Amino acid sequence: MTMDTTRADLVQAVLEGVAFAIRDSFEVAKSLGISIPRSNLCGGGAKSPLWRKIFANVLGIPLDMVKTEQGPGYGAAMLAMVGCGRFASVQEAADALVETASTTEPDPVLTEKYEKRYRQFRLLYPALKTTFARLAKEEV
Repeated sequence: MTMDTTRADLVQAVLEGVAFAIRDSFEVAKSLGISIPRSNLCGGGAKSPLWRKIFANVLGIPLDMVKTEQGPGYGAAMLAMVGCGRFASVQEAADALVETASTTEPDPVLTEKYEKRYRQFRLLYPALKTTFARLAKEEV
């Protein structure tokens, strides 16, 4: 940060930081052999077109915004329907009940730029982890 850092710069940094943290989870899934060619979004943050675009580009996959805003409750209801035998599997329930409102496609140019930033993030975060812990213990 410098004296020229704007509020918009800080907001973008927060949004990108969250997206990079989610990317870390995707990388763990990949290391376990799990392929995630696309994903669904719902809830408060998903309402932001900017955040959807950042997430799609950081993850490098299409993101489908679902019609229902009741993500956790809707998911629990779907699991209950599977448990009660209404659907044979979670996939079958999702195929029947989850509707897409819109899709945010990644931009290959921005995805490549975010790939470079993500690699920087992966280098910096572990290097600063102990510093963050030390600073948290200091009195202000």
